[in-house]
Amino acid sequence: MELTRSSGILLHPTSFPSFYGIGDLGPQAYYWVDFLKVSGCSVWQVLPLGPTGFGDSPYQSFSAFAGNPYLVSSAILLDEGLLSPEDLGDRPHFPETEIDFGAAIQWKLTLLDRAYENYKKNPTELKDEFSQFRKQNSSWLSDYALFMAIKETENGHSWIEWPDTMRKRDRQTLKTFTKANADLIERHAFRQFLFFRQWLNLKKYANENGITIVGDIPIFVSMDSADVWGNPELFYLDEEGHPTAVAGVPPDYFSPTGQLWGNPLYKWEEHEKTNFDWWIKRVKSTLVMADLIRLDHFRGFCGYWEVPAGEPTAVKGRWVEGPGNPFLKKLLKRLGNLPLIAEDLGEITQDVVDLRDSYNLPGMKILQFAFSDDARNLFLPHNYIPNCIAYMIAMIFFIFFHLPPIKTNHPIKLN
Repeated sequence: MELTRSSGILLHPTSFPSFYGIGDLGPQAYYWVDFLKVSGCSVWQVLPLGPTGFGDSPYQSFSAFAGNPYLVSSAILLDEGLLSPEDLGDRPHFPETEIDFGAAIQWKLTLLDRAYENYKKNPTELKDEFSQFRKQNSSWLSDYALFMAIKETENGHSWIEWPDTMRKRDRQTLKTFTKANADLIERHAFRQFLFFRQWLNLKKYANENGITIVGDIPIFVSMDSADVWGNPELFYLDEEGHPTAVAGVPPDYFSPTGQLWGNPLYKWEEHEKTNFDWWIKRVKSTLVMADLIRLDHFRGFCGYWEVPAGEPTAVKGRWVEGPGNPFLKKLLKRLGNLPLIAEDLGEITQDVVDLRDSYNLPGMKILQFAFSDDARNLFLPHNYIPNCIAYMIAMIFFIFFHLPPIKTNHPIKLN
C-alpha cells in the first residue's frame, strides 16, 4: 500500500466534550473534523469502535463487528425527533473532566430505550431504512442482537455462565427465546442502526473535507463476545466453552512475568479451511467504518505466545506459528488491496519484517522509544524507512472547543 506524506491526530470519540457523560458522534465530532481541516491535518485515527465490555476498554468488546451504542449522539436524536426535550429533562450531573462510565452508560441506555420507544410509536421513513440495515448486516447482527438480549436477561453475566442450553446454542432453546424476546432483540439491533447511521454520516463529512479515518482491529477478541459464543469451532475451547489456551506475550523488559491477556486463541487451521471467511468479513466490516486499518499485534500473524489456560502469568507459554502469508494472501485476493498499517512494535523478529515488507505494509515508529539507545536506534527519525507511520505521544489541549465556531456546513444543527 502506498501512502502520501500526511499528518494527523489519534483521538477516540469518547474524549469529546459532552453534556451527556461521554463523548459522542454529535456536534463536537463535526467541530473536530473542521479543526483537523483548518490545522492542515488530513488523518484522524480512532481506537476500536465496538461495544465495550469488561473494564470499558475498546479492546475488550462484545463484538468485532458491532458499534458502540454509548457513542450515539443525543443531540442528533433530538434534532431528528427520536428524542424530545422532555426525554432529556432528567439528565444527571456528570463530571466535567472525566468519564464516570457506570453513570454515563446507564444514562445513554436510558436515552436509547426512549428513542426506540418513540420510533415504535412513529416509525415513519426510518422503518424501511432500519429494515434494510438489518438485511445488509444480518451475517453478524442477528447473532449479536440475540447475544446481547440473552446477556441482558442473564443480568449481564458472561455467556460462559449462562444455562447449559443457552451456552451451547441449543436450537430449540434459542428459537423459544427469540420468539419470547423479539422486542428486546430488536431494541439491540436498533441501537446498532443508530450508531452506524451517525458514524457513517460523520465519516462521510470527514472524507468530504479531505480527512482519512484510520480504524483499528485488535488481533484477538474478547472471550465474552458474540464472536466466540457464535463461532466456538474457530477458537481453542473445551466442550463446556472454556478456553484451553489464551493469548499473551512472554517476559520482556517491560514485565518479568510477561503479559497475560487472557483472550481465547484462534484455531487457525479451522479458519484456513473456510478460506479465512470470518476474518475477511471482519476486515470488510471495519473498512465500512474506516478508510485504513491499524492491524494490532501484527507479529502475532507470524507467531504468537500461547499460554495454557489457568496459568497465573504468561511465563509458561510457547511460541506458535501464525497464519502469516496464507492469511494475507487470501485477504489481498478478496480485497484487491491491503489498506493496513502493521502494528509492528515490541520484540520483532526477521520473519515479521519480511512478512510486513512482502505486502508493502507501513509499520509504526514511536518517537519516545528513540532516546534510550545510541544513534542506531530504529526509532530515531534519521533511521526511518520511507514506508512507515511515525507517532509522537503528547498531551494536546483542545482549545478549539472554547473558540468561536468555525464556519462550516454541518449536516446537523450545532447550537
